[in-house]
Amino acid sequence: MSRKPSLLLHGCCAPCTTHPVRMLSESYRVMVFFYNPNIQPEEEHRARLNEMIALSEKWKFPLLQNAADFDRWNRAIKNHEQDSEGGERCVICYRLRLEQTAITAARKGMDAFSTTLTISPHKKASLIHPIGMDLAGRYGVEFLALDFKKKDGFKISCAISREEGLYRQNYCGCLYSRRDAGKET
Repeated sequence: MSRKPSLLLHGCCAPCTTHPVRMLSESYRVMVFFYNPNIQPEEEHRARLNEMIALSEKWKFPLLQNAADFDRWNRAIKNHEQDSEGGERCVICYRLRLEQTAITAARKGMDAFSTTLTISPHKKASLIHPIGMDLAGRYGVEFLALDFKKKDGFKISCAISREEGLYRQNYCGCLYSRRDAGKET
């Protein structure tokens, strides 16, 4: 029996990670990477990380965490604070998180990397996939360009989240998406 290839899956939150982990585990040895310096305030970051830790322990998938480097994210999106949701600020954010995922996958000698970001109906795979492909070339690790929202992926993740009793947030993560969702900043 041949060994499954390894995959580092950037996980933005536990609910969005559910369906991709189940789907990818059939063909890959999946390790989830929680690197989301965009998620603010700090209490929200902690809540999402704790939910991811709980899911990884329950489902028995390896989880790798990186420090919540809010300052790095804030520097990266400087002068894009007023961009609309889905605009250039988001593209910068995707690149920051995917680049750290690609670097980590390369350092760990993994075969491929991908992201759960595409499960959201608010995230365009057409913006995310070219970033991943560029980083794959730069770091020598294959990028799996999957659009997890296809074939009812988002609905499936919502159903699994309800079954598992997972905390499901109502904004992407940054203070600006929180503002746009009508929450206080």
